[in-house]
Amino acid sequence: MFTVAALYHFTRFPDPAALRGPLMDLCREAGVYGTLLLAPEGINGTVAGPRAGIDALIAHIRALPGCADLVWKESHAEEQPFLRMKVRLKREIVTMGQPDVNPLARTGHYVAPADWNDLISAPDVVVIDTRNDYEVAIGTFEGAIDPKTKSFSEFPAWWQEHKQEFAGKRVAMFCTGGIRCEKSTNYLLNEGVADVYHLQGGILKYLEDVPADDTKWQGECFVFDGRVSLKHGLAEGDHTLCHACRMPLSPEDRALNSFEEGVSCLHCIAETSDVDKLRFRERQKQIALAKARGDQHLGQAPHLDTETD
Repeated sequence: MFTVAALYHFTRFPDPAALRGPLMDLCREAGVYGTLLLAPEGINGTVAGPRAGIDALIAHIRALPGCADLVWKESHAEEQPFLRMKVRLKREIVTMGQPDVNPLARTGHYVAPADWNDLISAPDVVVIDTRNDYEVAIGTFEGAIDPKTKSFSEFPAWWQEHKQEFAGKRVAMFCTGGIRCEKSTNYLLNEGVADVYHLQGGILKYLEDVPADDTKWQGECFVFDGRVSLKHGLAEGDHTLCHACRMPLSPEDRALNSFEEGVSCLHCIAETSDVDKLRFRERQKQIALAKARGDQHLGQAPHLDTETD
């Protein structure tokens, strides 16, 4: 059983590049895989490894400047959900493209999972899902608005186009682990929205804490690793990825004639040529051969490996 840790922390790193080597060395030695992002504004990532390895990594990160109060969320996987370890240098740890946004200055009101249902049921509250369209498609909160964004950097433009629709409303926002809401709530506060709230710990914490018989969550939650989706109790969900286009697929999607494992699905069957499909079939053959040998093939890599955009 592997421990999966999803984490982020906003702090000031004067020289993120100096942190990269020691983090990479520690993860290699500890058997930890996944992705960590470093930027002048902090750290973000999802990693998986043995219990001792994750403990060593968390201790290392908490010893970095300004990271003593790092909060992370844990779940478990029967198989290692990542194929390699990457520590990347980025301009932002979650890409919004708004230089005036600063979560260290202020954010919306944090709402504990136990209080979230009451908030989003209030008639004067509008609920906005800040995730990307493919994530929203497999699960979201009851009554939530889907901005239908392809990336988080599209959110400000969507808000500018629709903000008049929410005049006089309290705004509640949520995302997978909470990082996008740190920025989106700061953005709305800077835009003059008076009452802004966000789900503390994100969907993952809600699914961990709130019983399934008391839920306002519908569907499953997309995660940025090989498990693809999670359900209440952070149990592994029923979605897989199309290895041709990396979109999440439900069991019903996989039952369609458009689905051929590793080759096509309803999202991409009309988007690739016959030559592409021949290439994908050969790749799928190599994946099957690697699996038979007990190896992993790089073609099995997940759609995205951390909540970056």
